[in-house]
Amino acid sequence: MGHSEKAISSFNIPTPSVRGLCNMRVAFWWAFVGGLMAALQPFGCGVGARSLPSFEGLRLAPPATRTSSSSSSSSSSVGTLGLGLKRRSLPALVVKAATVIAPKYSSIKPLGDRVLVKIKSSEEKTSGGILLPTTAQSKPQGGEIVAVGEGKTIGKKQINISAEVGKQVIYSKYAGTELEFNGSKHLLLKEDDIMGILDTDDIKDLKPLNDRVLIKIAEAEEKTAGGLLLTEATKDKPSIGTVIAVGPGPLDQEGNRRALKISPGSTVMYSKYAGSEFKGADGADYIVLKASDVMAVLSS
Repeated sequence: MGHSEKAISSFNIPTPSVRGLCNMRVAFWWAFVGGLMAALQPFGCGVGARSLPSFEGLRLAPPATRTSSSSSSSSSSVGTLGLGLKRRSLPALVVKAATVIAPKYSSIKPLGDRVLVKIKSSEEKTSGGILLPTTAQSKPQGGEIVAVGEGKTIGKKQINISAEVGKQVIYSKYAGTELEFNGSKHLLLKEDDIMGILDTDDIKDLKPLNDRVLIKIAEAEEKTAGGLLLTEATKDKPSIGTVIAVGPGPLDQEGNRRALKISPGSTVMYSKYAGSEFKGADGADYIVLKASDVMAVLSS
């Protein structure tokens, strides 16, 4: 044996044990978590031990990787650093969109200028007879008025609800509070959220309320200025149309109606993302919006 070999053999280099490697990994993990909490603390994120309610503690995982096939186990080994995280079983969250009214209540009486509408059921089939899944069914925007409030007072005037019980109406898409009452879905909303009275199934027959305006949207241009044909995806959404019907106008501070300055038959330009759009029986597109969303009257 040479002198160099004797020198090398005189050093006793320890071999790290499995437990030592696991302890090193635990130390590295906690150093990483500590650095992360320190970095987020100035931003007010509130990261700390109390912000991790789903973990009960840390334990060393065995060196061998084990896969549990039991679905009833409430804890699992997580991660590849040899750390086993015992995770609590959290109860599933159930969210109901509608407020359920208990059967012991037999009636609902709206107050003020509020209206109770029984929502029309959504379409379960397309016009071609294809069944639609629940996720593809469009949210209905119409229904029947089943109860109204006493109205509101402006100045010294008592203003009654303009829509009567039994009338079919359409309303703003995200208005009101949805209720589950007597096995049917209802909507409790303010009168101002009602866009108009619709006695038929065709939107062009709508009678707008208050300051609402019904407009037939102009067809999108089929060609560019240079004569190129446009596909459906490249056609600009038009913001021009013909006024079909207008409401009686808004109320002023004394409770008097102010007639709108827009008349049926006028060609107008309106805000691009205003109002609610509907498809008419004639295949044309219609939009119902507030008169304040009409920007200009066009003339040829």
